[in-house]
Amino acid sequence: MASVNAYLTFNRTCEAAFEFYKSVFGGEFTYMGKFKDMPPMDGCPPMAEEDGDLVMHVSLPISGETILMGSDSSESFGQTLNMGDNISLSINTASKEEADTLFNGLSAGGTVKMPMELTFWGAYFGMFTDKFGIHWMVNFDEKPV
Repeated sequence: MASVNAYLTFNRTCEAAFEFYKSVFGGEFTYMGKFKDMPPMDGCPPMAEEDGDLVMHVSLPISGETILMGSDSSESFGQTLNMGDNISLSINTASKEEADTLFNGLSAGGTVKMPMELTFWGAYFGMFTDKFGIHWMVNFDEKPV
């Protein structure tokens, strides 16, 4: 069965925000990766050096069922971040088939930002905004962490 978690996007302050959240909730990050750790991607311009230390993804377990996740955004990535529009719901599924079913169902009538595909981090992943303006991410871990 799928689990749903909050995914927060920040304007260059993700690491500071998550250090703060960790100080309040306790626990340890299960993952924190920086953009400089990503392999080069076809069709993408080279990344500015100052963007390399921005957070690509961070996970902080809050309870046995809930993980707070986040990343940085930057205008140099072609993304404009608006506060209040910087929260997505992230669905983690038990199978690739469940991921496809939920992605296809929830994205109907919406706008697909990234179709479901295998990623360099070992997940089957996609993103969309549904027809009501809610941002979603769907993830199946091919190689669970």
